[in-house]
Amino acid sequence: MKNNFTYDIDLNNVPTHIAIIMDGNGRWAKKRFLPRTAGHKAGVETIREIVKECSRLNIKHLTLYAFSTENWKRPKLEVDTLMNLLSTYLRNEIAELHKNNVRLTAIGDTTELPSVCKRELKSAMELTKDNDGVNLNLALNYGSRYDIKNAVLGIVKDFKSGKIDIDSIDEDVIKNYLSTKSIPDPDLVIRTSGEQRLSNFLLWEVAYSEFYFTDIHWPDFNKDELQKAICVYQKRDRRFGGVK
Repeated sequence: MKNNFTYDIDLNNVPTHIAIIMDGNGRWAKKRFLPRTAGHKAGVETIREIVKECSRLNIKHLTLYAFSTENWKRPKLEVDTLMNLLSTYLRNEIAELHKNNVRLTAIGDTTELPSVCKRELKSAMELTKDNDGVNLNLALNYGSRYDIKNAVLGIVKDFKSGKIDIDSIDEDVIKNYLSTKSIPDPDLVIRTSGEQRLSNFLLWEVAYSEFYFTDIHWPDFNKDELQKAICVYQKRDRRFGGVK
């Protein structure tokens, strides 16, 4: 074991941006004959551990798919539990996050969140806005197709008003209209619990990302599993469409 890590990680080659689809809370709970809400509560503990490990590894950006636009279709009790967990997490964890130099940001249509969530989120983002450690980016009421649609509408609006010329529209211009404009594209996308799909997550941004799928349910995903994913990532040959 080197650098006090379980896996042999090259600290000079860690991903700049890791994005995680946190899947399997419900299956974790079902396996233990517990309600799905218990799985979500256990998943919050995993978030705490992974954020700390990203700080230790000097990962600059961590995006967590916390609540999708499709998640509103779940049973009301489950949605209410998720919203309560979000507001509680922000309220209880923000002091520790701030102490650890973590900056909290969010993507998605947060206007649709309950007022208590919006209030806690605004407060947390304001408190940590000048921190320069890990950028913990929460995808809340987020859907990539919705984000891309809004980007297109924004471009059309600015074209009609003469703010941009049609010949100037390229990939960089489009990115500047996405909610992810201020962060780099993910280097590594992790999905837990065995599913191998993107579920409407960062569809534009993951064009050249490396993917890591694990059967581990999110509540059981820990710092060693994160190290394992990074170790696999470091063995990949990233060509970005070219050849070597």
